[in-house]
Amino acid sequence: MNIKALTPALSVSPQVHPADMAEIVASGLRSIICNRPDGEERGQPAAAEIAAAAKAHGLDFAHVPVVSGQVGAGDAAAMARALAALPAPVLAYCRSGARSAEVAQLAATLGEGAITRYEIVVIGGGSAGIAAAASILRRRPDVSLAIVEPSETHYYQPGFTMVGGGIFSAEATRRSVEELVPAQAVWIRGAAASFDPGANQVTLADGRVLAYGVLVVSPGLKLDWDAIPGLAAALGANGVTSNYRYDLAPYTDRLVRRFRGGRALFTQPGMPIKCAGAPQKAMYLACHRWEGEGVLGGAEVQFHTATPTLFGVADYVPALESYIARYGIDLHLESRLVSIDGTTKTALFEQRRGDILRRVEERFDMIHVVPPQVAPDFIAASPLAAASGFVAVDEMTLRHPDYANIFALGDVAATTNAKTAAAARKQAPVVALNALAALDGAAPVAAYTGYGSCPLTVEAGRIVLAEFGYGGKLMPTFPKWLIDGTRPSRLSWLLKEKLLPPLYWHAMLRGREWLAAPAVIDPQR
Repeated sequence: MNIKALTPALSVSPQVHPADMAEIVASGLRSIICNRPDGEERGQPAAAEIAAAAKAHGLDFAHVPVVSGQVGAGDAAAMARALAALPAPVLAYCRSGARSAEVAQLAATLGEGAITRYEIVVIGGGSAGIAAAASILRRRPDVSLAIVEPSETHYYQPGFTMVGGGIFSAEATRRSVEELVPAQAVWIRGAAASFDPGANQVTLADGRVLAYGVLVVSPGLKLDWDAIPGLAAALGANGVTSNYRYDLAPYTDRLVRRFRGGRALFTQPGMPIKCAGAPQKAMYLACHRWEGEGVLGGAEVQFHTATPTLFGVADYVPALESYIARYGIDLHLESRLVSIDGTTKTALFEQRRGDILRRVEERFDMIHVVPPQVAPDFIAASPLAAASGFVAVDEMTLRHPDYANIFALGDVAATTNAKTAAAARKQAPVVALNALAALDGAAPVAAYTGYGSCPLTVEAGRIVLAEFGYGGKLMPTFPKWLIDGTRPSRLSWLLKEKLLPPLYWHAMLRGREWLAAPAVIDPQR
């Protein structure tokens, strides 16, 4: 092939054929743009044929047809949009390569704003990011909005515990990002690297720069497996597992099914973590299965949590303590996992007992580990970060305290609510309303009350439905006569198993805000 590099991010070439894909990949290129209209000459491969071959080799593709000798401003704008959306470096081709070079040069002369500017840029295509984008676009379908997300796969993370408990299949918790991104949004396949809030710009890891009118930050948090020496290498073998990873939740299920007695350890790090009840849920589901199979009596189950209490909201603790007693679990508060050796099946804990700090080594036959969780590195190192490393925001409006056109939601926001999908569901419409108000030069109009929900699965078939807001205030969705969230409930289990997954896929991620109406800020305040 005759590939000519115009810039580090863009090369051009004559007509590309399906057989060229391996060479294109080997050249380090990540995307292809076809600038030829289909049927331009006899024997020309159709754009769809090249697109299929590109996809089979892991390349992204866009068709921006340009008529030879008639390159215009509309073509340049279309080329600019494609270059902004596709992972770089990009190969553009036409019959000879000259037309691609011409339209690319014209696109560059339009200036940065025409190439990269969107009214709203959303960083992160997870639960919070897609929900916020969908809510924005339902209110204002014509707003120009881009979602920056490097992953091709989206996971329903609240379902991982159910996978580990043998209730859901792993496949039921995953979808492609492409099918979830709202039709009106531009999906930019890339990762954010740094922010320049003074210039209203985001730079991506591949060097692309996006300008925005309003920025919504929602890339989630980082599971810090390396914070516990030995853990990353031990996972997935020798009885070491975690429901916090898609590929390991089925291993949890296998370990629990094959367990016939011995020592089973379950751990929880300090806050913040995704769903504070998830470490316990894995343990309760395992114990309930062992109880039913008659092997619980031969099990020594330990729960080591770095927190000083079993659960952060006192109203739910008595119900959980009853299951700790029922399953004969040895509870260790303020006990933090500090290292693990999978080959010797030993775990080292640091335990606080009053003013004394001691280290205790425990042997295990299986261990379910939850890693410490921190802000993503590019967030913690950015001018958007609070002292915690997460994005600084006003807890009610979710707006940055220093930048009136920047909002954050989901796990990355430095709020004191529980980090759950239910919290993101409530935050999304708040951010949607306030982001659109900021775009119009107005003050925030909606408030988030700190709502979060943690369905604590205490046995297969019963759940303690913890729902609470800022300060641990109980915020039940249903009347107490229907669901008393402080007690195990069969109806709460049906809600978790049958209703919440479709609510997630078909309502939350589509901008349908069932039971998620935001509080309105009183303009007289």
